[in-house]
Amino acid sequence: MQETVLSKQQTKTTVQQDTKTTVSTEVDKVVIGSIAAFAGVVGLWSVACLVSAMFQAGGPLQLVGGWFKAVSGM
Repeated sequence: MQETVLSKQQTKTTVQQDTKTTVSTEVDKVVIGSIAAFAGVVGLWSVACLVSAMFQAGGPLQLVGGWFKAVSGM
């Protein structure tokens, strides 16, 4: 009688993905980043203007009252 030995052999499969970046995708990233940065600067400027207006008016309620007076013409 012959002895048989069972053995398992493990193989590793690696998947390699080739990603190619083109100049246009890099330019798009820079453009989108610039637009986002500009939007952030505009947002900060608007908040600074509103805070300044509240200090000038004497508070948020006076600011809203003054705005309604200006819009309605009273």
